[in-house]
Amino acid sequence: MQVTEARTDAEILECWPVMAQLRPAVQRPDFVGLVRRQFAEGYRLACLRAEGRVTALAGFRILHSLYWGRFCYVDDLVTDNAARSRGHGAALMDWLQNLARTERCTRLELDSGVQRWEAHRFYLRERMAITCFHFSLTLDGAEPGPRAAR
Repeated sequence: MQVTEARTDAEILECWPVMAQLRPAVQRPDFVGLVRRQFAEGYRLACLRAEGRVTALAGFRILHSLYWGRFCYVDDLVTDNAARSRGHGAALMDWLQNLARTERCTRLELDSGVQRWEAHRFYLRERMAITCFHFSLTLDGAEPGPRAAR
């Protein structure tokens, strides 16, 4: 297993089949453009390859806040359904933690939809704690965008 960051259009597109399992509203023709737009805002895309293909990925950002200081926020974290329970997610979490330490972060943070019980079990096994509630408000007149279960 090897983790690298996807940077070229081809590498980004190679991640789409796995990302689509987490974000089914994001269509293949739009994927590279959406990721590139996020790159401009600090988003990075790490992919774990095993057996010659992407089997897990993480979209993340290095951010600062008054509350947490410098931290790594994980927007997207998913393992291919066909590759689950083989250590790919744990290997990617180890990579993220090491990268966050290298980037002088003090925390690794992520949000997870309340319906994702399997993911929550994984995060707890990875020594993550449930530390807050996330509240959301859809604004009247806001343009709809791709949205999928988190």
